[in-house]
Amino acid sequence: MNISTQINDLVVQELAPIRLDVVNESHMHNVPANSETHFKLVIVSDNFDGLSLVARHRTVNKLLADQLQNGVHALSMHTYTAEEWSARGGEVPDSPPCMGGKAKES
Repeated sequence: MNISTQINDLVVQELAPIRLDVVNESHMHNVPANSETHFKLVIVSDNFDGLSLVARHRTVNKLLADQLQNGVHALSMHTYTAEEWSARGGEVPDSPPCMGGKAKES
């Protein structure tokens, strides 16, 4: 089973999302073709009600601990309640361009 599917299945099982996007952004980075190392997640779930942003991210990090230890190098998370998602109009920020693995020199 590929990593994208693993992530999708775990999030669906544990967080019952209203919306879930698992976007493999590995192609935007300096990795071999067909890699699964960089992901962007958009998760809208009632399970996030009452949780801070940090608590939401900790929940997802704990859920995906095996994937983060075994191949996933970067995980961008956009975690919303249904109300927050509606207020945003369903808009998600674009991912920034890859900077080659280190901060851009000034």
